[in-house]
Amino acid sequence: MRYLFASTLAAVIAAASSAANAQTAGSDGIPTTQCAIGYVTGVGGSAQSVREYLATPDRDKYRYVADNPIRCQVSDEGRASACTGITDLRHEKVSVYDDIDSATMAVVARVELDRGTYPAIIVVPKQDVQCGE
Repeated sequence: MRYLFASTLAAVIAAASSAANAQTAGSDGIPTTQCAIGYVTGVGGSAQSVREYLATPDRDKYRYVADNPIRCQVSDEGRASACTGITDLRHEKVSVYDDIDSATMAVVARVELDRGTYPAIIVVPKQDVQCGE
């Protein structure tokens, strides 16, 4: 009886801890995302553009996005790379790629360009990423 109770308790704790690991706070208090698939609502683009956007005063953020549209080189195979600029993402499904620093991470997202929509590795603020199933 004790063995059954202990194993059930261990299973419940393991399930709860794996769910809690999806988003945990790092030592700096910023959530760290540990998932493969997520959803982004916010901005994304080149690392330089995202840093500049985050440093822009709130009153000027809309203008920054409008003045710096995302542009990427598209290969013959249909892969976007060497992106510059920034774009708005609205509940866009992404593949989480890697942490860049304490505030940003790289994701693979579908980006709308002049010639169509292509997958590209872009940088997004960590707080804009929600783990998905």
